[in-house]
Amino acid sequence: MKALITGSRGFVGKHLAAELTDSGYAVNGMDLADDDYTSSVDLLDKDAVRSSIKAQQPDMLFHLAAQASVPLSWDDPQRTYELNLIGTLNLLEAVRQEKSTCRIVIIGSADQYGVTTHSDAISESEEQHPQNPYAASKRAQEEIALIYVNRYLLDICMTRSFNHCGPGQKLGFLVPDICTGIAQVEKGNAQFLKVGNTESIRDFTDVRDVVRAYKLICEKGINGEVYNVGSGVGRKVRDVLDALVSMASCDIKIQPDIERMRPSDTPVIVCDNTKLQKHTGWTPQLPFEQTLRDSLEYYRSLA
Repeated sequence: MKALITGSRGFVGKHLAAELTDSGYAVNGMDLADDDYTSSVDLLDKDAVRSSIKAQQPDMLFHLAAQASVPLSWDDPQRTYELNLIGTLNLLEAVRQEKSTCRIVIIGSADQYGVTTHSDAISESEEQHPQNPYAASKRAQEEIALIYVNRYLLDICMTRSFNHCGPGQKLGFLVPDICTGIAQVEKGNAQFLKVGNTESIRDFTDVRDVVRAYKLICEKGINGEVYNVGSGVGRKVRDVLDALVSMASCDIKIQPDIERMRPSDTPVIVCDNTKLQKHTGWTPQLPFEQTLRDSLEYYRSLA
């Protein structure tokens, strides 16, 4: 079985490639730059995308490529929409035009839910109220995918993925920013660890558990369904911060940083993963403390 990953050189893409390879799949990638298993393809170049689909003829296609930064989506909403919506549209058109029967998994975000009126775990039936351009672009991506399921009978599953973290995540996200800040203080390169809003409650899942969920959705998911991917456990950002600080090799002084505050921030968002568990049998396996320790060690190695 041949698997193709868009965004294969990214944080999640690399972990997914390892998961699929370990499971016996032949893995190829599509990204802006090439490597041993990745072809250089710009998703905004529809002819290049179609040529790649025609040449590779994947049995399964994981669409991870995206502009995934909320702050950047405020700075450049047009680019965010181009990559997340038009890029997806080009990919789906390529599959349709080549009459491919591949199973497609399109990765969305729990940010699509926006601000909820309750603190209960969120199921897929929750109304979506995106609060930023990134979340809105992901909702639009999902809606266009459903059109291709219903009109062109493409075989597509979609996710709304909650926060995930682990070794290799780029800066600009909570855990790598905290880990990098701790490493800089430990090295004597900074006096303070700067942090943003610590009162939000989020559902964090190890990226290695997340990519296993993506594989299982591809293997066992139902065409046209949307799956929440998350641990089902809500953690206050302050608790994540305190856990990482407790792992530091020196005293860490905390300094609030207003520049790290988002223009719009959802107070509580926790995953109801009942459908995912029911359809695929997935449950998270890695303890959260291990996720944090592995992440901190990774960013220490870069400091």
